[in-house]
Amino acid sequence: MCSAMNEHIIPLSDTRRCVKAVCGSKSAALAKILHAGIPVPRGFCIGAEIYRNFLAATGLREKILMELGRKQFEDMRWEEMWDASLRIRNLFVKAPMPSTIREILVGALKEYCPDKAVAIRSSSLAEDSAQASFAGVHESFINIVKEEEIVKHIKLVWASLWSDAALAYRKELCLDVTESAMSVIVQEMICGEKSGVAFGMNPQNTQQAVIECVFGLNKGLVDGDIEPDQWVMDRQTGTVLQERIVEHATCVVPAKEGVSFASRNPEDTDTPTLDAEDVKRVFVTVKKLEDIFGMPQDMEWTYCQGNLYVLQSRPITTVKKDSKNDRRSFDVSLRRSFENLKALSVRIENDLLPQLIAQADKLKKKNLDNLSDAALIRELEYRKNVFDQWKNVYWEDFIPFAHGVRLLGEVYNDNIAPDDPYEFLDLLTGSGMKSIERNHFLEQLAAIQHNSEGESLPRDIDSFLSDYGVLLSAYDTTEEKHKVLSSFLKRLSHTARANDSDQKKDAALLKRRFIHSFSETEQPFAYDVLSLAQKSYQLRDDDNMYLGRIEEELNRALLESRKRLGSQCEANTACTSYEEVIRAIKDPVYVPHEAASEKETGSVVQINARQLKGQPAGKGIGRGKARVVKNVSDLFAVQEGEILVCDAIDPNMTFVIPLVAAIVERRGGMLIHGAIIAREYGLPCVTGIPQATEFIKTGDDITVDGYFGLVVNHTKTSLT
Repeated sequence: MCSAMNEHIIPLSDTRRCVKAVCGSKSAALAKILHAGIPVPRGFCIGAEIYRNFLAATGLREKILMELGRKQFEDMRWEEMWDASLRIRNLFVKAPMPSTIREILVGALKEYCPDKAVAIRSSSLAEDSAQASFAGVHESFINIVKEEEIVKHIKLVWASLWSDAALAYRKELCLDVTESAMSVIVQEMICGEKSGVAFGMNPQNTQQAVIECVFGLNKGLVDGDIEPDQWVMDRQTGTVLQERIVEHATCVVPAKEGVSFASRNPEDTDTPTLDAEDVKRVFVTVKKLEDIFGMPQDMEWTYCQGNLYVLQSRPITTVKKDSKNDRRSFDVSLRRSFENLKALSVRIENDLLPQLIAQADKLKKKNLDNLSDAALIRELEYRKNVFDQWKNVYWEDFIPFAHGVRLLGEVYNDNIAPDDPYEFLDLLTGSGMKSIERNHFLEQLAAIQHNSEGESLPRDIDSFLSDYGVLLSAYDTTEEKHKVLSSFLKRLSHTARANDSDQKKDAALLKRRFIHSFSETEQPFAYDVLSLAQKSYQLRDDDNMYLGRIEEELNRALLESRKRLGSQCEANTACTSYEEVIRAIKDPVYVPHEAASEKETGSVVQINARQLKGQPAGKGIGRGKARVVKNVSDLFAVQEGEILVCDAIDPNMTFVIPLVAAIVERRGGMLIHGAIIAREYGLPCVTGIPQATEFIKTGDDITVDGYFGLVVNHTKTSLT
């Protein structure tokens, strides 16, 4: 077996054996470039057959099948893809490298890259085709030194075949556990003084070529952390049409292991990365590659001691845009580098959140009662625009920042290899989320009401409604809000919050183990990743609370507008539409139109599923009566000890969590709000169950197993 697998270690100089079917497009392209006499870093390819042997020897194929079989792939959201890829990555990290394969890999390193730092790159059999390149879908690692680390990072490249980005493009990549395979390129590390990318044809203008360059290694450019110099050129002649030189304050350089960011000499920050001769040389090279492959190329390259090396080359592709692809591209863009996340953290903390809070405070201070109808319309339109703008910020900045938690998960699991791939989340609970502060406020109000032995609400209730009125936005009058809240506080007063001292103790132990898994010089990075993740985890829940304050002010203007309309809006659900209310105020005779309701197409015989499989998102087992929540007003009917079943829950809805015994959600993911709040309260939680609110009915007796991601319905089923 060992000698047979040795045949699948192929030097890049062997163009006969280094072909796409064995080594993937990236390896085959490098072999072809090297054969043409263009410098490529020395190295070898680990053929895909070795990946297949690794899966067979470790039993990983069946485990990957199980992970991907938890839910119909078409029903997966981006959170669930992240989670699936994280679990699969941890399977690869934990799986020991079989001795026969390790012997082959170590032997190849000694033969082709003896005592050298190496770059380890993916070369999937399905990527970099003429139809789609899928750049950045799989992992690459640079400047890996120690033998053990090289073996570990080869496994991580194999694992990236099932990355969240690869899963998003699963159909195009033909991802099938029984068929898909990953080869790996291992090359001598070239520590370039300046590096970049070159497009033989500008994807935005087919008459142009584009060259981009940064000082140091290419990682800063590829990850989007460092802005490059750019030259736009005539594609036929190489004449420079546009030149953009930026400030080069930082660059990526090799560290003892891996890479780090370094500050450049302030006197050199304005120096262009390339002179005219360098630009011409890169252009000529990318045009040579076009001749070799018969189509324009996207070339990654580096200059080292005056020599130009090609690091990789792929066809330039233009992907036909459609709504599905736009959504998928957005999902993939959510993955951010450490440096990008650090910059985003500063922007959110120092800029966005203060602005958001100030905006909500400003709207709250405005008296709407005294406004004329015309002024009220303007105010309602203004508030709708403000709310829409902040929703855009939510998607463009707050949602991507959630990847700070994912980054910690990858770093923690890669270093610790825990049995539970979500152990790292125990480092993040108890981080002072706004929704928990709100729930504590409610618990205090419940205790005050209970101790007073009266029906009246505590005096602090107006302060609560002022800050969290969005919870009761479904009720128009203060009297209704007080009545509903009083009933809820009575139920809440009977619950007792669990002591979290043991949880904090466990988190402290995990933190020490995590930090000490790094060398002394690397420990500052570990602290930074943990701090970033804690902020990310807290904001993942808090962002909706902050946005809810803006929404509440929008609702306040809407409610005032509905009051002005009087009979025009009585018992008319269309008056919840901002556009319809605005039109009705402008036109006294206009009657708002209700949205067309969906008509039933006939009765369906539905048998409740006995056992539903989802994602384990909160440890523990809970049993109780189901409470299916389909809208916010349903939340106030939740009783103590019930199991909350819902389509999706946001932080503005989690005030009922102290009452419930467990949580079940249709949406999946360890970072959806139901899962976050469940962990804060130590509740069993299962997410990612399609049609959970249809398969489970209010009153059903169900058990929630948060260890294995199972929900069992014990209620006898009747046919309807």
